[in-house]
Amino acid sequence: MDLSAAPGSAQGPHPYPNPYVPPRYAFAETPAETTTRLRPVRPRHPARTLGAAVCVVLGLGLIGGAVTGAWLTGDSSAGPGAPTAYSEGRTAWHSVPVGTLFPATLKGDGAGPGATDRVWTRVAVAPDSSCAKGLDPLLLKTLRPVGCARMVRATYTDATRSSVVTVGMVFTEADTEGMRALSTRFTGQRLDGRADLMPRTYAPEGTVAAGFGDRQRASWTVHVLTEVPVVVFAVSGFADGRPVPAPQPAAEAMAPDATTAVAQAGLGHEAKGVADRVERGLRKTVTELTEQPE
Repeated sequence: MDLSAAPGSAQGPHPYPNPYVPPRYAFAETPAETTTRLRPVRPRHPARTLGAAVCVVLGLGLIGGAVTGAWLTGDSSAGPGAPTAYSEGRTAWHSVPVGTLFPATLKGDGAGPGATDRVWTRVAVAPDSSCAKGLDPLLLKTLRPVGCARMVRATYTDATRSSVVTVGMVFTEADTEGMRALSTRFTGQRLDGRADLMPRTYAPEGTVAAGFGDRQRASWTVHVLTEVPVVVFAVSGFADGRPVPAPQPAAEAMAPDATTAVAQAGLGHEAKGVADRVERGLRKTVTELTEQPE
């Protein structure tokens, strides 16, 4: 039997390789005389090829940069609204309880002269204010590049009630670059040692610090932080209200060979000790605020 001439088909070879394929699986045959002309494929232009390659490289670069940037910030999953030390630190003056910013008691293990222990008790906390109330005009001008969002202060006394210390924090409007520039300026020009840049005191009436005025300022410290937008300062004096004709920066009054009355009374250690502990508390608080939940 000639299978090439099956019923219902044209004479000649069967259109399917296997002549035993059932008819229901057969596809329509394209007529042999179809002569549709295919559209010619243009050769790829070298400039277009180069442009496409450049786009791919730039895209990969942007993606890689974003990933690297997130890695460098320490949290690859942090979104645009994630809390940072600057966003949380800038608003801590009103978002953190006053008892956290200025604890009722500060313990200074080894903070006194000769590594003696110190304990300071909070006398009063001043209402938050503008910087003009707590800073001399020249210090206010020096801090102007970083801006002053708000200032908070408190006054402490030591366990013997013989000295008083006003400690404060200036919450600035600057970014990291601005705070670093100010820190570099303070360090390079030794601005923290200039008597005309001393902070002012907070002397609430009816307290042991009532007589603590500008003339009673004995020692001071000013520290520009760079991991949070805050400037921490402190100024100390005698609790009996005696004037101090020659104030001395805390760094100088704490020197082992310092023999001034300010140094011998440990007022440099008082200012530095209180400022350091308030600063540590702020750092710890901001760190807790910026930690992402597991």
